[in-house]
Amino acid sequence: MALGKKHISNSYGRDSGHPRSQSPSIPERTCNHSILSRVFLCLFSLLIFSCSVTKTVRSNKEVVSKNEIPPKKKSNKPTTKVVVKRTYAEKVQDYLDQFSPIAQAEMWQYKIPASITLAQGILESGTGSGRLAREGNNHFGIKCHRGWNGGRMYHDDDEKGECFRTYGDPAESYRDHSIFLSGRERYAFLFKLPRKDYKSWAKGLKKAGYATDPKYPKKLIGIIERYELYQYDVKKGKQKRTAQRSKPKANKSSHKNIHRVVTGDTLYSISSRYNISVNQLIKENNLRDNTIFKGQELIIPKSK
Repeated sequence: MALGKKHISNSYGRDSGHPRSQSPSIPERTCNHSILSRVFLCLFSLLIFSCSVTKTVRSNKEVVSKNEIPPKKKSNKPTTKVVVKRTYAEKVQDYLDQFSPIAQAEMWQYKIPASITLAQGILESGTGSGRLAREGNNHFGIKCHRGWNGGRMYHDDDEKGECFRTYGDPAESYRDHSIFLSGRERYAFLFKLPRKDYKSWAKGLKKAGYATDPKYPKKLIGIIERYELYQYDVKKGKQKRTAQRSKPKANKSSHKNIHRVVTGDTLYSISSRYNISVNQLIKENNLRDNTIFKGQELIIPKSK
């Protein structure tokens, strides 16, 4: 039996107008898939971008760290100080600048040539750098000897551990040198020699037993002639200066008297005592500075 057109179409219910019988449309499924794909692509893009940024930052840090100057390593080695060595001639000149006024003051009082005193001081003290001079202010190597009640120190010389005199000031060593030579009979013949005859004085010191070195006179004479120490044996105010700077001229004004320096004296106290200025004292006595020593004789000019 033939079925009608209407019956056929209703048998499968595909054309039924009831809402429950309708299936979801294809365009709705496509839209949902598209949204999910876009979300996934966005997340994936963000992940790739964050990775690339992190890599760029790391590479930049590496470049900066490569360009940075590494800090210097601290060295444990001690720093080396540059020491300028002075020549022997410079040391001698320094010694003369300091002690020639003292040697001359001793010469005027005790009649010992200043050239001899200075040459002995330079030789015996090693231009003031020897142990006896540095620690004991002994510039002439004078030993204790019998009757010495002053300071003493022990030093190897002709024998081991010999006793040597010590002083509170180098000027005291110069004064003791003068007293030592002038107060002993064995040196008496030297004071009969001309003051300018430094060669005979040098040989006489060896003859009298001042030193045991057979070349002692030759060494003294060599020092005197090499550094022209004989210039310090002439009258005051006429000697030449080995240094480049000129020496102040002696004041020709008549002077009042002589003051012998005692312990506690200063140029200021002396100037106040005689009512004169410190500059007058310095100028009259050709002093290089305010340094004076015990036993030194100062010319006191008339007050203006």
